[in-house]
Amino acid sequence: MTINLTTNEARTLASDILTQTRFGALAVIAPDTGVPYVARTAMLWHDGALLTLISTLSTHTGALQANPACSVLVGEPSDKGDPLTHPRMTLQCTAAQTDKAAYKDIWLGVIPKAKLYYDFTDFLMFRLTPDDIHLNGGFGKAFRLSQSDL
Repeated sequence: MTINLTTNEARTLASDILTQTRFGALAVIAPDTGVPYVARTAMLWHDGALLTLISTLSTHTGALQANPACSVLVGEPSDKGDPLTHPRMTLQCTAAQTDKAAYKDIWLGVIPKAKLYYDFTDFLMFRLTPDDIHLNGGFGKAFRLSQSDL
């Protein structure tokens, strides 16, 4: 696949995808098998990273605690057209548990239904900081972006 030179249009598209993100497919390595594991999780973009609130009862939480390397696929197709022509991004990230209380107002301001479970003690907040960013803006629009492009 040919990677295009990063353009302002690509940067804007990446920013739009991230600011609209409310969930994504989080890929981790299952610690018991060493096999990739993918889960859909709620997430949002804030201050240069994706935030995700996940339960310790979930496989992906233990996986992130054992190995902070992960990938996230964000960007949803619309109801029309071929889903493979719609913009999406894969972000290869490093996860770190962060202070859940510090993000409560931000999280509930964007995902208000989380009020039902936000304060449950088994839920942890992780900050997923991008190390490598791959933007697929549609057919022929592949870009590799850096953290500074966001």
